[in-house]
Amino acid sequence: MDIHVFWEGPFNINDLYDQNKLNDDSKDYGIYQVYGFHPLYGQSVLLYIGKADSQTFNTRLKQEGWEYEVDNKNIQFYVGRLANEGIITDSNWSKFIDQAEKLLIHAHKPAYNTSNTRALPFGYIKDVHVFNWDSSRSLFPEVSWGRYTKKFDHITEDHIITA
Repeated sequence: MDIHVFWEGPFNINDLYDQNKLNDDSKDYGIYQVYGFHPLYGQSVLLYIGKADSQTFNTRLKQEGWEYEVDNKNIQFYVGRLANEGIITDSNWSKFIDQAEKLLIHAHKPAYNTSNTRALPFGYIKDVHVFNWDSSRSLFPEVSWGRYTKKFDHITEDHIITA
C-alpha cells in the first residue's frame, strides 16, 4: 500500500488558537510533526510525530500542551494530509493514518515519542510504503516497511555483485 503524505507548514503556537486554521472538518486530518528545542539535540529538531484521526489537527495539537514547552515561541508544527488513488472508507482511512504514523515514528525516532520507536507490528504495516511530499522538513522522502523488517536479512556481503 502506497501512502502519500503532503506536508504543509510551518505553523506556530498562535495558529492553534486561531479557529480558522487547521480546523477544517473536510480535510484537516492526518499526521503531524513538531519541531523545537531539545536540551540534548539542540534547536529546531524533530521532537514528535503524531496523528489527528478522529479530530482536526487544531483540536489534537491543542490537547498536547505544547504551549508549556520551555521555548514554546519557537515550536513549529507541520501537518501532513494523506492522499491515495481510489475511494477509501473512513475505517481504511483511519488505518492508513495509523500505519503511516507508526512507520514514520519508527524510522525517525523523534525525541519525545516513546511508542513505535523499537518494535513495530510488522503484520499490521506489511507492504506499507510512505512517500513524503512538499514541506516534509527532515523526514526521509520515502519510508518502507521492508527496510525495518527481516525481509532482507538473507542478503549479505556474499551477494555483492562483482565485475
